Amino acid sequence: MRILVARVANHFCRGRSNAYPPRSQNFSSLTKKEDLTLEEDAERKIGWLLKLFFAGTATYVGYQFFPYMGDTLIQQSVSLLHVKDPLFKRIGASRLSRFAIDDERRMKVVELCGAQELLHMLGNAKDDKTRKEALKALSALTKSDEAANFLGTNGALSIVKWLQTLWKIQRFQLTSQTYSRS
Repeated sequence: MRILVARVANHFCRGRSNAYPPRSQNFSSLTKKEDLTLEEDAERKIGWLLKLFFAGTATYVGYQFFPYMGDTLIQQSVSLLHVKDPLFKRIGASRLSRFAIDDERRMKVVELCGAQELLHMLGNAKDDKTRKEALKALSALTKSDEAANFLGTNGALSIVKWLQTLWKIQRFQLTSQTYSRS
């Protein structure tokens, strides 16, 4: 029927200069309903493809910017102990005390020279906050027998005794200042 209408329109419009060109014939063998279902199917597949692309991109970005929990974060925490700023040293020591929850992680800290660096930090610290964080981290490490043996062989006992005498002297000075005020 469409073909017949197109031929008739073409026949009557041949002589006129302002006539519209004949409409193109619909060569699709699909109905409108089938055509819509194909479009919806294509949109759904492209949607899933875009979702997978965005999920893959987010995973890649997360992997690059947010290190996974484990050895990398312990290494970063130990490297914070090498910085000269006491704040960063405290942050590194605090992280190490939180990570030392089982023997495997405690030994990982010892293997990465974190315990040795905590001992240096404890001996060379200029303020009490830094010493306190170093002591917290060392006490968390000493819950493992192997780590405690390592700390004992590397002079941790002498540093802890030295700190105890230093704190007793400071407490005595603080108490004598409060008594002199009253």
